[in-house]
Amino acid sequence: MNNNYCIEFNDVLAGYKDFMILNNLSFQAKRGCITLLLGPNGAGKSTVLKTLFGLLKPRTGRIYLDGEEITGLNQKELLAKGIAFVPQGRNLFGQLSVFENLELGGITLGMKTTHERIPEVLAFFPRLKERLNSMASSLSGGEQKQLEIGRALLLRPKVILIDEPSIGLSPLVVQDVFKLLRKLADQGTTVLMVEQNVKSALKYADEAIALESGQKVLQKDAADLLSDPHLERLFLGAVQVNP
Repeated sequence: MNNNYCIEFNDVLAGYKDFMILNNLSFQAKRGCITLLLGPNGAGKSTVLKTLFGLLKPRTGRIYLDGEEITGLNQKELLAKGIAFVPQGRNLFGQLSVFENLELGGITLGMKTTHERIPEVLAFFPRLKERLNSMASSLSGGEQKQLEIGRALLLRPKVILIDEPSIGLSPLVVQDVFKLLRKLADQGTTVLMVEQNVKSALKYADEAIALESGQKVLQKDAADLLSDPHLERLFLGAVQVNP
């Protein structure tokens, strides 16, 4: 495996019962970069994240993290390897405070380490620091998304998997989320993101991979793809481009 790559899928077949979503998918994601997964609904984008985080077991194929095979590991083992997952939608305990939600995010670390790391996470999120004792359900959509990302950051992850971070957020808040992900990548975190707000996401990403029917149909620099005539068609399932 190339030393520049953090994540590698090698001929991965994965899905539910007899319905395969990833069809011998192979791709690499570079270390310390934002890689954006694109494609029409049903292309397999979210399934990539779920398979990488151990929520789906590959039928065949291999998955590597920094050259080490991690195929078939469970979520606890993957968290210990430095992979954090921020799924789509709201995944907070609404009746608990911001601080208590952060404590739960560090449950695998132990309370002492978690409490030591919470100030370091709050440095990224001044608004959450102001609302530390507020119930999570009282936060705005943008603040809730910050809290979800903050919980992931407690683990000091090598890799953040994030699925549709812009859902339910205003355009300005979305830009703030993308800027945060860009800052994390610039500090060395590898980000693998699924996002339908494509043009905005491409401005912050390093590379983009287009999927169709669970296979890679395109991989190129995000800046190049922004001006690519195929960009709009990626979501209509009409792209036929060699990688």
